[in-house]
Amino acid sequence: MSKSRTAPLGLLLALAACSQSAATPTGGDGPIDAVRVAMPADSVVLTPIRPKDAKGAWVSAPDGSAKFGYPGEAALLALECRNGALVVTRNVAAPVGASALFALQGSGYILRLPVDATALPGQSGYVWRGAIAADDMRLKLFKAKFAGTLPGGGHIEVPASDVPGALIKRCADS
Repeated sequence: MSKSRTAPLGLLLALAACSQSAATPTGGDGPIDAVRVAMPADSVVLTPIRPKDAKGAWVSAPDGSAKFGYPGEAALLALECRNGALVVTRNVAAPVGASALFALQGSGYILRLPVDATALPGQSGYVWRGAIAADDMRLKLFKAKFAGTLPGGGHIEVPASDVPGALIKRCADS
């Protein structure tokens, strides 16, 4: 077969591989009936330009919440206690009406926290927010270094700190 006939065949095979549905079953590695959906190209999260040596840190906010972020930027992650539940807010844009699983992993624990697009008072747009019982053992992951991934919200690496652990303890004791 000449090269002129194999090139179009290769192109057709490549295009066929790309033409899969955007929604594909996850297989046996996810929740029952879960579907993976390709994120739209315009949902890319822009990362602020910060020095390579910048260090994110947890702080205790005056309202009693714990916030993680970088100096001079809005908090990337916030934890607060409400009625014996730990409310987790990932401060990145969420599509109106969307729901997702915020996958968190650290210190030997894995937590897939259901989150919903939530409007916050005084803030435009929607962010991801979910809640979990403050006495859930998986919350130990917030006391050590952990990582989290959220559709359209990118990947976050969070250092260990006593700040979230103190909030979780207060919340579980309330």
